[in-house]
Amino acid sequence: MYFKDRVDAGNQLAEKLIIERPENTVILALPRGGIPLGIEISKKYSLPFDVIHAKKLVHPLQTEFAIGAVAEKGDPILNNEVAVEQKWIDQEITRVREEINRRRKLYDDFFNQKVLEGKDIIIVDDGIATGMTMFAAIEAVKNQNPRKIIIAVPIIPKGTYHRLKTLVDQIAYVEIPIQFLGAVGAYYQQFPQVSDKEIQTMIKQLEN
Repeated sequence: MYFKDRVDAGNQLAEKLIIERPENTVILALPRGGIPLGIEISKKYSLPFDVIHAKKLVHPLQTEFAIGAVAEKGDPILNNEVAVEQKWIDQEITRVREEINRRRKLYDDFFNQKVLEGKDIIIVDDGIATGMTMFAAIEAVKNQNPRKIIIAVPIIPKGTYHRLKTLVDQIAYVEIPIQFLGAVGAYYQQFPQVSDKEIQTMIKQLEN
């Protein structure tokens, strides 16, 4: 299964969703890659749109390897199978929280945060590999007392899917591959990095 780009993935994913209470539903996209998909879902169902900032905590020797993740308004989620000095973990948590605060201030310049209490929340990303940032986002959303949490991702490994099922009310997806290719980008024909400037343009277009 391949997606042309994130807009194509967002359109395919939107078809898999069943919105029970649109008047009570909020889209939360994980920046940056989840935003184009979240916007397509928001447009299709006329749902309010927001983001939830979450970033992985990286290993001191392997920066592509996640030892955990942090989301705004949430506690850190750690991979207990990885042995890393607590001093490094504390430094990473501080670094990531500072970056999250920077991005939130930037995004607050062009749209308002949504109230999540009592709402049906759809958390959107462009795909899941290990799921660390998604797990952190879920915990942060739970802290805000939503009525329901739905995960919407176009591609998800089988093991991650089964773990997520124990954490949320519903999961919408396009495909769970028999053998995951190791990276979300492998399922996209075009998978460029998304800049904050591009996101600002997307959101302004959504609001117009």
